[in-house]
Amino acid sequence: MRFNRASISPAIRRAFRLVSRLGDGIFWYCLMVWLLVKYQYAALLPVFHMVAAGLVCTVLYKWLKHKTHRPRPFNKNHGINCGIAPLDQFSFPSGHTLHAVAFSVVALAYYPALAWLLLPFTALVAVSRLVLGLHYPSDVLAGIFIGATISGLSLSF
Repeated sequence: MRFNRASISPAIRRAFRLVSRLGDGIFWYCLMVWLLVKYQYAALLPVFHMVAAGLVCTVLYKWLKHKTHRPRPFNKNHGINCGIAPLDQFSFPSGHTLHAVAFSVVALAYYPALAWLLLPFTALVAVSRLVLGLHYPSDVLAGIFIGATISGLSLSF
């Protein structure tokens, strides 16, 4: 709830809304296109791993949301402000965080020099989900764990 209170400031709310919307996929798709343009054929395998991890993440998080039916914090506690419309109904796990971690782990395995950009952005995506009242901390932590696991498995092939 303390994270959500930070969204009282309109400027903070706007900033985290932007981060959250970029985390919908736009940032990651642009990153993959940029990698292909910059590194051409050398980027095919990293981008393939990112796409594969992203697809597995999508299937798994949608299945988990369907199975758990965990209500979002703003639906359960009316003292929590919903800072942006959610993409779906349920809370567990945080799909944004899950994808951000998975994409970052895969990208950084191939391009560690991108850490200056990807690590802060991934952290901001995770925090944005709390500040905007869309997830509980456990949803975000589960997203981190699942995203890291899936990306690690993707890289092992």
